[in-house]
Amino acid sequence: MPATVRLTVAQALVKFLASQVSERDGVEQRLVTGMFGIFGHGNVAGVGQALLQAQVQSEEGADGPDPLGDLPYYLARNEQGAVHTATAFARARNRLQVMAVTTSIGPGAANMVTGAALATTNRIPVLLLPSDQFATRVPDPVLQQLEDPGSLDVTVNDVFRPVSRFFDRVNRPEQLVPSLMNAMRVLTDPADTGAVTVCLPQDVQAEAYDWPAAFFARRVWHVGRPVPEPAALARAVEVIRSAKAPLVVAGGGVVYSEASEQLRAFASATGIPVSDTHAGKGAINWDHPQAVGAVGSTGAASANALAREADVVIGIGTRYSDFTTASHTVFANPDVRFVNVNVLGFDAAKHGAEMLVADAREALTALTSALDGWGTDPAYRQRAADLTADWQREVDACYHRDHQPLPAQTEVFGALNELMRPEDVVINAAGSMPGDLQCLWRASTPVQYHVEYAFSCMGYEIPAALGVKMALGDDHEVVAIVGDGTYQMLPMEIATIVSEGVKVIIVLLQNHGFASIGALSESRGSQRFGTKYRMRNTSTGRLDGANVPFDLAANAASWGADVLRCNGIAEFRNNWAKAVASDHTTVLYIETDLLGPNPPGSAWWDVPVSEVSALESTQRAREEYVAEKAAQHPYL
Repeated sequence: MPATVRLTVAQALVKFLASQVSERDGVEQRLVTGMFGIFGHGNVAGVGQALLQAQVQSEEGADGPDPLGDLPYYLARNEQGAVHTATAFARARNRLQVMAVTTSIGPGAANMVTGAALATTNRIPVLLLPSDQFATRVPDPVLQQLEDPGSLDVTVNDVFRPVSRFFDRVNRPEQLVPSLMNAMRVLTDPADTGAVTVCLPQDVQAEAYDWPAAFFARRVWHVGRPVPEPAALARAVEVIRSAKAPLVVAGGGVVYSEASEQLRAFASATGIPVSDTHAGKGAINWDHPQAVGAVGSTGAASANALAREADVVIGIGTRYSDFTTASHTVFANPDVRFVNVNVLGFDAAKHGAEMLVADAREALTALTSALDGWGTDPAYRQRAADLTADWQREVDACYHRDHQPLPAQTEVFGALNELMRPEDVVINAAGSMPGDLQCLWRASTPVQYHVEYAFSCMGYEIPAALGVKMALGDDHEVVAIVGDGTYQMLPMEIATIVSEGVKVIIVLLQNHGFASIGALSESRGSQRFGTKYRMRNTSTGRLDGANVPFDLAANAASWGADVLRCNGIAEFRNNWAKAVASDHTTVLYIETDLLGPNPPGSAWWDVPVSEVSALESTQRAREEYVAEKAAQHPYL
């Protein structure tokens, strides 16, 4: 083998990525499985040429086609959507495999920023490869280049810095080596991961260099399972043993660690009730004797009642968003203490906790062993069981309201929850739907519930469905639930789904407005202002005329999907069977009531109300806000 290989920077990038492998628990798999993108003048002749060359060389290999010799390319319709697809893929693969996304300079790159923020907020790895201005600066300014009079080194891509876990710009060929090595380090870090952005100036992409052959050797990146430090474990056990009313908050870290079995064993052995966050839903099956439902602002009354009484909260793999803590009100016991299990010290230290910086699976195994013989009082277990039984009756009522003339969206969720199998996946991200789903959904497995609520990004659901389907395969029905607001943000990835021959089911609910923000506006004294899809009223000058006459079902069909219109829940259930039987992407379209009814609330969320106002509705809301805010307190 020659000591060096002469390739362009883009060719070296593709060759390197195709050779990277991740490993955990002895299982090895390709790390970067493919690349999404849209080509423009910044990357079509660089990365685009490299992808084509790798594909051709793989097909013409001496030993026949080599499917692992190149980097499969997928054409997206929107750069933000491409990042959402890649992020959903990595989440569904428990962060052990990732996808890359390439874009041109300028608007193509800028379109990825929202996706990068979502990935990093959710701690999900994704590799972003935006093109950049000329490193030589000879053509200056180049088409689509952002000019900063204060610095010639600032480009649109610098916007990625605060939303990326790792950021670099490759201005010379030899810089690619340390840049990609560090990129892989972050992509495979179980704690400190997120969007990884490597900017590629368009002239550098096409520049040739003599690369060390060792750079392209198969390289295995080991994803570790940090074990609990013995002294920290002993301190955590001491706090838990002192508890009279402990509560577990299971977050996404339990799912990514594949620690569901260990969580169930821990709960069964100790009798500690287990609540969950959005990312952690399904980590423990909903009908487990110790499962008490979702906790926080949109949580179940059962979990929130126990949270208010808890003297020790055991957070496992959670970052404690304001929805989880109900803006620092739901853990109301003035003497509450926290034990936090997390691979990231930043999260483990929250709320003055006793820190256990460790992998969730390893920590749960160690805690179960160390707590052998200890358990909660039978009366406490019975109270948790009674509260949960009461809540499940409320769930049944929400699922079967028979609301007229249009169904409540909770009835659609109920039908889906009863029709979908444990291995199927429901996807959602924004609006009132995540709140209803967290509150009501009965998840049987860790894979079933895929709701992105760290960034709660409208437009995530449809591209995410493609990523999840690519990750899990045809044995799983993947269902993206979208409202009309979210649908209008990013419907075009339906065309990508169809072009790839992938089958997903999209449930499209139309209620002619923003249900979540409308309800929030009303509760905060702003009278649902600007939250309904209405025509401009020529007599009032306001957006309070007739419904906007769009036909979203027809729009979905125009992207290539089959569409089944559902007039009520009974027809929805019948059409579900048709969608499942089909091998083509199908949209189930149904109209729902904008005003609900929604599940009963049992916790608060801090959204400030105007301190002074001429509106009586706002004045009343301010009084209520001040009263609710009095319950807020720091956890120390």
